[in-house]
Amino acid sequence: MRIYSLTIVLSLIGACTAQQKQKNTSSGASQVLVKKENMDTAIIAGGCFWCMDAVYRQMEGIVDVESGYNNGRVKTPTYREVCTGLTGCVESVQITYDTSKTSYQEILEVFWRVHNPTTLNRQGNDVGTQYRSGIYYLNDDQKTMAEASKKAAEEAQLWDGIIVTEILPLEDYSKAEDYHQNYYENNPNQSYCQFVVGEKVEKFKKLFKDKLKKEVQ
Repeated sequence: MRIYSLTIVLSLIGACTAQQKQKNTSSGASQVLVKKENMDTAIIAGGCFWCMDAVYRQMEGIVDVESGYNNGRVKTPTYREVCTGLTGCVESVQITYDTSKTSYQEILEVFWRVHNPTTLNRQGNDVGTQYRSGIYYLNDDQKTMAEASKKAAEEAQLWDGIIVTEILPLEDYSKAEDYHQNYYENNPNQSYCQFVVGEKVEKFKKLFKDKLKKEVQ
């Protein structure tokens, strides 16, 4: 059996889904953000949102990253409430990207490599349901691409162990408190930023040199 790289598989997936784009309709239209020309949105979770925020801000084509909460029992939780693990909410990032410079498939390609999708409700020493791995789709196209990318990641055996990433429709997303936004850049001397967030940023830079914004190369 020929084994293709994850990049090639995701590119093929994107080409196929693009052909069906006009036929697809969203199952959660009320939750889909208004799309501007050449702009689209992705919602993912891979542990502490400070880490994912910092990583994607380095990526070419990313216009903005926002930390938030979603898919829990509380619609607009506070950080203190989420930290109890009782809200069911996940720490996520809302990524706004320029479709002329990057794609949903490329965002997912980075997602599978910069965090560990095989540890249930945990990333390193961060433990709790709020740190679970997830992809939260906004429409049927994203659902199809997310499910296919997960299968591709499994077949590529990127990680030892079973991938436990949940793929669900986005529910009740709310923006996190202002001090969480762009936390890594605003708190460079904080120990968590130096040793945990910084490690993921450096991993991204090493694995995805071709996807770095010119100003961070």
